[in-house]
Amino acid sequence: MSSSTIRVRFAPSPTGMFHVGNARSVLFNWVLARQSGGTMMLRIEDTDAARNRPEWVQGILDAMAWLGIGPQEYEGPLFQSDFAQHHREAIERLLALGLAYYCDCSRDQVNARTGSEHKGYDGFCRDRGLPAGDGRAVRFRTPHEGSTVIVDLVRGKPTFDNALIEDFVIARGNGSPVFLLANVVDDMVMGITHVIRAEEHLPNAPKQQLLWEAMGAEPPVWVHAPILVNEKRQKLSKRRDRVALEDFRAEGYLPEAMRNYLMLLGWAPSGDREIVPWDDIVAEFRLEDVNPSPAFFDVKKLRAFNGEYIRGMSVEAFIEACQPWLRSESLPWRAEAYDADAFAAVAELAQTRISVLSEIVPMVDFLFLDEPPADEAAWAKAMKADAAELLAAVVDAFAVAEWRAETLKAALEEIGAERGLKLGKAQAPVRVAVTGRTVGLPLFESLEVLGRERTVARLRAALDRLS
Repeated sequence: MSSSTIRVRFAPSPTGMFHVGNARSVLFNWVLARQSGGTMMLRIEDTDAARNRPEWVQGILDAMAWLGIGPQEYEGPLFQSDFAQHHREAIERLLALGLAYYCDCSRDQVNARTGSEHKGYDGFCRDRGLPAGDGRAVRFRTPHEGSTVIVDLVRGKPTFDNALIEDFVIARGNGSPVFLLANVVDDMVMGITHVIRAEEHLPNAPKQQLLWEAMGAEPPVWVHAPILVNEKRQKLSKRRDRVALEDFRAEGYLPEAMRNYLMLLGWAPSGDREIVPWDDIVAEFRLEDVNPSPAFFDVKKLRAFNGEYIRGMSVEAFIEACQPWLRSESLPWRAEAYDADAFAAVAELAQTRISVLSEIVPMVDFLFLDEPPADEAAWAKAMKADAAELLAAVVDAFAVAEWRAETLKAALEEIGAERGLKLGKAQAPVRVAVTGRTVGLPLFESLEVLGRERTVARLRAALDRLS
């Protein structure tokens, strides 16, 4: 098979959120298509009516676009419901070939015969020759001899004993196809050559391969990427773990950092590298090199990655990237109080101190608020018994000092030295009085931008409170 014939697909179900596992899967598919000159298809598995909501489909498109996978990077979206006629034809074909049969057994009846609700179907209707009828499902006639070998680029050749594969349902009693059949038929119609998906789908693979073979088609190349786990090595759960791509985007993670990090969940580039240019990833990635072991989705490491990417931006790009957070409707300051020039003056300092873009708000809010944020814990930590005397001296010095960071620093150093205080101790009450926080941007550069009038006013307000 030449590389130009490679056709992959990403086939998510609309669920209201875009799981980071889905993001890793679509990236693996996208990279293979890009490096081979092949095609990636987007197919929305929309046959579950409860999940078939336009806004959820749009959420998938938006999440992919944020990752950098815009409409020009794939064909579609196609919808599984568009293939309904192909599904019906496949069911009829399997019935006509004797490779499927009708079944009227209820789950309770099967459980009663097998004596357990955990055992598979017992084949009761396999040779009854039932005709079509209301409520009768269609089951695939699984061969009872031999085994099914899945040739998987990540997992080698997992082998499944056919005797342990039940005659599984391919169409429900109302005639609608189940996922197993619809998925296979869709891939056949779309000419998919490689199925790249999460390890959790591996148990479906032997059944799907049997369907491919029963319909006279060559199965695709299977690729089951490792599952993503949390710090307890539990499979990521949307009910327990942070897994929604939208949440990371809202917090201020960069798509470039997210792409880089997700690609390393099961795969490693050459050399001792982790922060890797995207073009290098596309050039080096090989499905055969993916590790089958579960991959730890480490939010702390992702955060560190993001910080590296933020620090790697130009200052101009950083300023632009921060604007959605600095101009949102839920800010602690009045919209008209935002000063673009003031932010630009401290942007380079802030850029080295945040790991996600949302952290920019508490980093610079003191510049745009009428009064510094009220943090009682910070106040109690900084305003010791001698704070009032020190602040009074600072007010006098700052009222006449040349308003430059170096001059202000020198003045405070002198005031602190007179009281036996190193600069770190001396500046603590000043920082809290002016910015409301114990940590933040470099103090004296911040004061220079804030200006003499506002700085001195805040120091006097702190003095009034202390007295």
